[in-house]
Amino acid sequence: MLAVPFLLGVAAGTPGLWQLVLAVASVLGYLASATGQAWLRARRRDPFTLPLVVYGVAFAVLGVALVVAFPALLLTLAVLGPTTALIVAGAKPGTRRDLVNSLAQALQALVLVPAAAWVSGAFEPRVVATATAVGAAYLIGTVLVVRSVLRERNSTAFTGLSVGFHAVLVVPAVLLGPAWVAVALWLTARAAALPTIARRRAGTPRPLKPAHVGAVEAVGSVAVVLVAFLAPR
Repeated sequence: MLAVPFLLGVAAGTPGLWQLVLAVASVLGYLASATGQAWLRARRRDPFTLPLVVYGVAFAVLGVALVVAFPALLLTLAVLGPTTALIVAGAKPGTRRDLVNSLAQALQALVLVPAAAWVSGAFEPRVVATATAVGAAYLIGTVLVVRSVLRERNSTAFTGLSVGFHAVLVVPAVLLGPAWVAVALWLTARAAALPTIARRRAGTPRPLKPAHVGAVEAVGSVAVVLVAFLAPR
């Protein structure tokens, strides 16, 4: 989930050294978040304590360095603060990870788009806004698709919501050019196909596995990133 928004931000700006620092900090932040959620859910927390401290301290060091060099990054707290509160609340023992929790994690990843463009030193508001919108559409769509195949696999209404969301994206894609239309159509097709295949294969010797879903999502991720780098701004 981190790679696509980060690379969209790189494509919206120019590659630079500080983006590598941001990338490492983002991975450490993700590891700290995942470990923290596991720590909150676990009955025995000792195995998670040391990794949580290591990831958290390393993330804090790089985070401070980034903020000192680019104070405007503090604006990301407007998103990271509330979403972190939602994620922590959803990590309580016995709490089911709901759609709001998943979307909160997607929003956290989305801040990488403007952040990666900003630390590059080549921040064009229109280009970054477009890249952020593309990232938001892709991340939200991914959350909907994955839930339609796993947690909501028996809900045709949720599948309809997922497919409808993606179909609507074709309209603004027209404004961005043929390559983005092709990507939007592919993402819509996968949103319709995956839950259908999952239902048909349920209970058979060849069910649709998370690895299969991940492979399809990887194709979509590569397509989004390639178009972001190659299509005219």
